[in-house]
Formats: sequence, structure tokens, C-alpha cells
Amino acid sequence: MEQTEASTAVVPGLRITDPRRISVEVHTHLRQLIVTGALPAGTELKQAELARAFAVSRAPLREAFRMLQEEGLVSAEPNRRSVVLGFDPAELELLYAARIALESLGVRITAGRLTTTEAKDAGAALREMERAHRAADMGSWSAAHHRFHRVVVVRCGSRVTRTIASYAEQSEPYVRAYQADHADLFPDRHREHTEILTAVLDGDGEGGSALMATHLAGTALRVLGDFTPDHPAEAVRAAVAQAGAQLH
Repeated sequence: MEQTEASTAVVPGLRITDPRRISVEVHTHLRQLIVTGALPAGTELKQAELARAFAVSRAPLREAFRMLQEEGLVSAEPNRRSVVLGFDPAELELLYAARIALESLGVRITAGRLTTTEAKDAGAALREMERAHRAADMGSWSAAHHRFHRVVVVRCGSRVTRTIASYAEQSEPYVRAYQADHADLFPDRHREHTEILTAVLDGDGEGGSALMATHLAGTALRVLGDFTPDHPAEAVRAAVAQAGAQLH
């Protein structure tokens, strides 16, 4: 991969709002720069230069790099500088195929079994997603979106829900790319979230499972279509079929 340099001239500075969470705020800032393309694929991330740009020490920066590596956003080769990773259609396809399989199963298991508190939390997450979208507050939208997906699969148990949450985090760059290119589709996507929650509340495991499968597949197929239009996405289609759903 061709490398470019992350320069203090092009990397926006950072104002720390909570001294107790410096590494988290550095991670969030860098993550946003990567997802939005301000730090494009192939950019070599130099700790000393970025530490000066953000006015932080090396320790929180190293921790932020570790979190970015776990998310698959930067390289993690020993004794080498971290590099922003590019779009990998095969990785996206398999990541979403796994999400479809697990989350559609999670919805099937959870349907009809939410507590009153959990149901209220899912509804509140939906309302927050709508509010954040109107305000163009993608950070708040993302947090609410993750919360919604976590609640509707909650009966899977802690280990499986942690795996699902990890896959969702790794999907984040692709979700952001999708939102940037298809902002006009938000009403349709919000309706899909609402229909999924309705199915879960009504105890319709089969219907909810199919809705979740086609919802996730829609994001994967559109992002793949934008970046690699000839990619067949067979794994995504197989996962949808396994969930008992059909793509329109």
C-alpha cells in the first residue's frame, strides 16, 4: 500500500474536554478523521507528530492506536509505524455475513422476551437516532444505533452479544461511508429499525429475523456497490438466505 504522511498541517488539533479520558478522546478524534477520509488509506501515523498536533503525551496516543488496531482501522505490525488501512471488500462481505447470521439469530431468540425496561430503552434509542440525524450529530446517532442493536439481540447472552458488538464496531467505517453517500435513505432505514423493534415486541421471531437480515444486507450491498460494483457478495446473500429472508 502506498503510504502518505500525516502532517500537523492537515490534521485538525484536539481540545481535551475530560483529562481523565485523554486516550478515549484521542481515539475518538483519530477514528473520526479516518472514517471521514481526513486521514486516507495509506497514511503513515507518526506518534511524535500527532502528539504535538493534539498536545498530548505518547502514552494516551499509544492506547488510542491500540484501540484503532483492534477495530481494524490501522495496521498492527510489530516494530513498525501504524498505517491507515484501506477498504477491503472481502473483509466487509464476511463481516456483514457474520453479523447477519448472529444478529438475525439474536432477534429470533429475543423476540417476545424483552423486559419493560429493555423495551423502553430500545424505543428511546430509536428516538435518539431520529433526533441526532436531524441535528447532524453522527456521534450521538452512532451511540444510539449501537444501543438499539444491542437491545434487540440481548437474550443471546453476554458472550454472543459481545461478539456482535465487536463486529458492529468493526462495521462502523462502512456504516459511516454508507451514510455519507446515501443520506437520503435515512427515512427508509429508520423505518426498518422501527419494524425490527415491532417484530421483537410482538414476539415475531421469524419476521424479525428476516427483517434484521435484509436490513444489514442493505448496508453491505450498497457499500460494496459504491466501491466495488462487480463484487458478487455471495457470503452476504447466503447469510440472508440462511436467515430465511429474501433480498428485494
